[in-house]
Amino acid sequence: MSCNKFFSILIIDSFISLSSNMASARRLKRVVASQPGFLNLKSTSNSADSASGRRKRLNKNKKKSWNKHSDINDVEDFLQDVRHQERTTGGLLSEKSDDSLFFLDVGQPKKPEQKGKASRPLRIDLILQHDSLVPPPKDVLAYQQPNAKKLRRSAQRAEQLAAKGVVPRRRKQLLNRRPVDRTAKKAETEANNNPGREYYDIWGQECDAADPWYLQQTRKSLVKRPERLNEKPSVLPAVEVIAPGGSYNPDFFSHQALLQEAHEVEVKKQKDENKIERQLAVNREDTATEETILQEQVEGLVEEEENEEETAAPKGEEEDVAVGAITLAAKKTERQRKRERAIKIKEQQRLANKQQTDHRQQLFQLRSIKASIKQQDQKTKTRQRQRKDNQEAQKAQPRRLGKLKFQPQDMEVQLSDELAGSLRRLKPEGSVLKDRFKSLQKRNLIEPRERAKFKRRHKLKYVEKRAFREIT
Repeated sequence: MSCNKFFSILIIDSFISLSSNMASARRLKRVVASQPGFLNLKSTSNSADSASGRRKRLNKNKKKSWNKHSDINDVEDFLQDVRHQERTTGGLLSEKSDDSLFFLDVGQPKKPEQKGKASRPLRIDLILQHDSLVPPPKDVLAYQQPNAKKLRRSAQRAEQLAAKGVVPRRRKQLLNRRPVDRTAKKAETEANNNPGREYYDIWGQECDAADPWYLQQTRKSLVKRPERLNEKPSVLPAVEVIAPGGSYNPDFFSHQALLQEAHEVEVKKQKDENKIERQLAVNREDTATEETILQEQVEGLVEEEENEEETAAPKGEEEDVAVGAITLAAKKTERQRKRERAIKIKEQQRLANKQQTDHRQQLFQLRSIKASIKQQDQKTKTRQRQRKDNQEAQKAQPRRLGKLKFQPQDMEVQLSDELAGSLRRLKPEGSVLKDRFKSLQKRNLIEPRERAKFKRRHKLKYVEKRAFREIT
């Protein structure tokens, strides 16, 4: 107990001495601040606190209070100084050698004699240069490799097998492969019915695997690619250059020609729209009225009654005549048949004589026949030439690849008052993405298509909310 009392008295004594020292320090600060020549560097609030002599008590038992009430300006200044040294010199000055910081001044070096002016970099190039000596951060994604762990294990396994002297199966296959002479020309396949061709057994143990006939019969040779697959679907270029009138500062005549072309396109569109309107137009004279409806309903009723009365009487007579005609028809006699046969033979002879006479007459018409044949050949050649020209022109046109027809893109033309005259005031028009999409359709690479329409799967369900129900 005596020891505990001694320690408690010692602690109280030290606390009293510490408090007296702090009080004397605060008193000294107040005295200094009251002097007329003292310059205060703190804010007014701090000076007021210091003048009042009250100390603001802060609770620093949490990390949030540390960040809020701790003074880290010296640390920030130190880090800013380090970053500045790294930016300007590439590292800390304390870590650099004396040779890199100091140099020996031996005077101005002699300039070599040059005929022309020494080339110096331009000011704009110096501005664009990177002025920081800090190396760029390392791109971690550039060093990542897919399946790196699996590949590393495979490499380790291969090293272990190589240390044991085991050759992998794939390595054996590569070593056993027959070297291919790529400089040698491919031998042409000989015909099957050639008696001079060497004979060998396909199913035998020893066979020449490089023989074209063997490769063809065993289906190991590659199939020859058809030439039509190498043809382009269209002769149009991938990027079509617009006419000279489409420039930002075009010539007057070329710009007028482009405007005329755009005008013709719009006139054609207007004609098509007017044609559709005329076809769908309704004639007012053809509209039905009450009189025309009544006339259509009554039409034919009176005439049918009169026709029935007229045709009722002679109906019986016609039936008697028809029955009598059937009964009067008699069988032809042999004399009549011979006469008809003779007439038929005579007609055939007359036609044969006429045909022979025509052939004889054609001998005297050889000139006219030759002229007609020549004229027919000329017409045939003209048609062939026209058909070939149409085929060549058709190659430059988009084909019908789907159910939709190709619609050309609208021409991007500026009027005379819209011309910019310089690239600075030029306004961009159109869309590059849409232009490339239309180009693919025009060159028959993809079919013309339209944007997919949204089709709702379920019907909309309208629910009346409670708040709305209470208001209404």
